[in-house]
Amino acid sequence: MTAVTAITGDENRAPGRAGERAEEAAAPGPEGGGTGSPAEAAGPQTPEAGPDLGSGLGADPGPDHGPDAGTDPGAAVGSGPAPEPLPGEPGVAQPRESGEGRSGGGCWDDGLIARRSGGRERKDPAAEPEEGDAHVPIGGTYGGPLRTRLDALRELVGLSSARVESDTLAEAGRVLDEASARQRLSSRHTVVAIAGATGSGKSTLFNALAQVPLSETGLRRPTTSAPIACSWSEGAAGLLDRLAIPPRLRRRPLAGGADELSGLVLVDLPDHDSALVRHREQVDRVLALVDAVIWVVDPEKYADAALHERYLRPLAGHAEITFVVLNQIDRLPGDAADQVLDDLRRLLDEDGMALGEHGEPGATVLALSALTGEGVDELRDVVGAFAQERTAPARRLSADVDAAAAGLRAAYVAEGRTGLDERTRDDFAARLAEAVGAEAAGEAAEREWRRHAIRACGTPWLRLWRWYERKRTPGSGVRPALAPVEEELTARQRVEQAVRTVADEAAAGLPAPWAQAVREAAVRGADGLPEALDELAVREAAATGKRPLRPAWWPAAVLAQMSMTVLQVYGGLWLVGQIAGVLRPGLVVPALLMAAGIVGGPLLEWACTAAVRGPARRYGQDARRRLREAAAGCGRARVLDPVAGELMRYREVREQYATVAGRGRGRG
Repeated sequence: MTAVTAITGDENRAPGRAGERAEEAAAPGPEGGGTGSPAEAAGPQTPEAGPDLGSGLGADPGPDHGPDAGTDPGAAVGSGPAPEPLPGEPGVAQPRESGEGRSGGGCWDDGLIARRSGGRERKDPAAEPEEGDAHVPIGGTYGGPLRTRLDALRELVGLSSARVESDTLAEAGRVLDEASARQRLSSRHTVVAIAGATGSGKSTLFNALAQVPLSETGLRRPTTSAPIACSWSEGAAGLLDRLAIPPRLRRRPLAGGADELSGLVLVDLPDHDSALVRHREQVDRVLALVDAVIWVVDPEKYADAALHERYLRPLAGHAEITFVVLNQIDRLPGDAADQVLDDLRRLLDEDGMALGEHGEPGATVLALSALTGEGVDELRDVVGAFAQERTAPARRLSADVDAAAAGLRAAYVAEGRTGLDERTRDDFAARLAEAVGAEAAGEAAEREWRRHAIRACGTPWLRLWRWYERKRTPGSGVRPALAPVEEELTARQRVEQAVRTVADEAAAGLPAPWAQAVREAAVRGADGLPEALDELAVREAAATGKRPLRPAWWPAAVLAQMSMTVLQVYGGLWLVGQIAGVLRPGLVVPALLMAAGIVGGPLLEWACTAAVRGPARRYGQDARRRLREAAAGCGRARVLDPVAGELMRYREVREQYATVAGRGRGRG
């Protein structure tokens, strides 16, 4: 009857809302728990919400009523069925931050009196962001190194999306999504989950911290079937929506302790070792979203392998947002509690979880008895101070980034030195030059130079003899400018082997995704490389054939050879004239002239042959060098440049990863 009286009183004070509140009372609650009756809407009970606690403080209200709707400020505290309203629930006005909306008993009113006295309409804090919580781009609400690491992680994912498997990047993407989602919500609240095994006393500790029985306790297992939340201040509706905790499972504590625990949102989780799979799934889901966690263990299960291997060991990097509470110490005689606590610390150390002792950052380990209250005040003080710091979201996110970086290490950290050095590039160019026949082309060019030079400087009689030999030998008159060693200018297998070799050397030591990317880039570049090398070999051969194949001193040598021939002819005609009696006898002079021509011609040809070796060698080396450079340029453009591009991209992501996985950072 108290709730009905409260509604009537509200209608008398604010006639304009009477019809609206009546319609809301007739409508079902947010979770379908309302029936249309004000009395039923005031305190619907479900198996998940727990039994009716009598005081009305632990149950969730319907969307119609506030706790102080009546004229008596204390009516909703101990006697009325109207429960405490939840921040952000539809149809419920919210209290003022300044305390205007508080009643004399320290409980929240429905805001009508505050609106009348303040002369303005109250706004729903769940509908509008609180001051300082406006949405900004990712990382904007985080400062210092954390923001830098988030930006680096985003760049890392963007640069790696086409090269690293999506499964590998999934955790990094989840961290970025959670960072973006968390910054949109209240930065003045700290969400702390209470987790533990069956029978460890989670719900009892939850009630002890709230100082009111909000969560059902008992011998039946499992007792807690769904997460139940308790918030000490307004503005946490968005955070609880993110945890998918329905309004009927959201609680408010007694007025006492509101200041010291202001900003705290406590969540009681189901058992992590529950026989029901959906309970374990809820635990895993909520643990991935909360800002901190209190692990409740008991003297019997504190060393449970399921707890350490599934949760504490993987979350060892989250030590700064972890509280480990040894409950039920009232069951331990003498100094047994200290011995169990020391053994618990040893196990946590073996899990790799740092312990916050002697002022060092790490997990907080406490012993208490939620049933008797021993040590609960100490935990309340520690958790309250932790919530007042308002650094838990940033600490949680920083630990998540650490975990994501550890999971990505194998995809970004190379073993040893990576890249293409000059030796590797030179070896690749040498293999391509060998495949394209640069050595054979140079030797052929050298032989061709010598042949043309000797032909130009040879005696007419020898040239006539060689012409006769070519005529007598069929097919000997056709001689290509450059005779290839093989029928195919470029040996395809040699090119493929050269590409595989340079790809393996470039990928050596790289993480698997980037090594694969380097090899794929090399294979793509090798497609069509043999044909391209064939074309440039033909072009170079044509360019070589157009170059002059005679030395610069050829005219002088030809003139000298003609002189030797003239001497031979002149001496021979002189001797013939003397024999015929036409000329006066005298054999010495014509014989000497004829001998000089006969001996001088071959000597001049031999001298020219010796003199042409140097220019011929340089000519062949030049042809070899030009073909080698052309082949190296083709290989560089098609293979080395794409490989170098992949290596440069890897260096970029490696730098970003170093920023993400940085050590010695401050808290954002």
